[in-house]
Amino acid sequence: MVKIGIIGGSGIYNPGTFEIEREIYPETEFGYPSDQILIGKLAGVDVAFIPRHGKEHQYNPTMVPYRANIKALKDLGVEIIISPCAVGSLRNKYKPGDIVMIDQFIDFTKKRDYTFFDDKTVHISTAEPFCEDLRNVFGDICHEQGYRYHTAGTYICIEGPRFSTKAESLLFRDYADVIGMTLVPECQLACEMGMCYCSIATVTDYDTWKGDQTVDFNMVLETMKETRDKIMKLLDEGLPRIYLKRACNCKNAAVVAGLAPAHAPESEPEKEE
Repeated sequence: MVKIGIIGGSGIYNPGTFEIEREIYPETEFGYPSDQILIGKLAGVDVAFIPRHGKEHQYNPTMVPYRANIKALKDLGVEIIISPCAVGSLRNKYKPGDIVMIDQFIDFTKKRDYTFFDDKTVHISTAEPFCEDLRNVFGDICHEQGYRYHTAGTYICIEGPRFSTKAESLLFRDYADVIGMTLVPECQLACEMGMCYCSIATVTDYDTWKGDQTVDFNMVLETMKETRDKIMKLLDEGLPRIYLKRACNCKNAAVVAGLAPAHAPESEPEKEE
């Protein structure tokens, strides 16, 4: 059983960094995931990786099969999800190239599947939607490596795939620190499954609010290429530090909603060779 899942971009499954052992493409009751799930070792740790938009970037933010992705990982035994992503900045102090450990979100999407439970009403607490323990692990590594980083940030999730108008961007600055298109419903679906979720966001641009600056997809890709080594370093250093015997409260959201047993057996910590 693989306990750690990563949902992110193509740079993570580079053969030079990710030792792929097998690929699976499981059908769930919510359809198929974005692409083949790659199972193997990263930094010596067993992980399952899903390219969020597909290997050919065939799914735009609205069309990503979020429910199938999370359910497929859950069926594999995944308890922890790490989600590297790109965001625009809504603040001067969140500069391109900075790393942000997201701690809150605002949902501004309009047409997605937000829950696994279409046949009944299930209320999940999302007051603290991100795993504090994981945020601390990766924040410590950013500090050790001398990266510019932020231990917290509010992410406003828009529908996309278009970028914001300047009027929208100025409005969003009143409420959030960064902006993106994929966090919701991914993080809340993980919450429904009682999984730990950590969003490691890389700032790629200043959205459209700042002066005459505009944002386009090529700008995002270029900055992500420049910061890819940072993300890989965070994973290389962070994955071995993650204890699989979870001491956080992330699994309790599912317990409170009656979706998981109150005394589920703890996972054993990963043994060193």
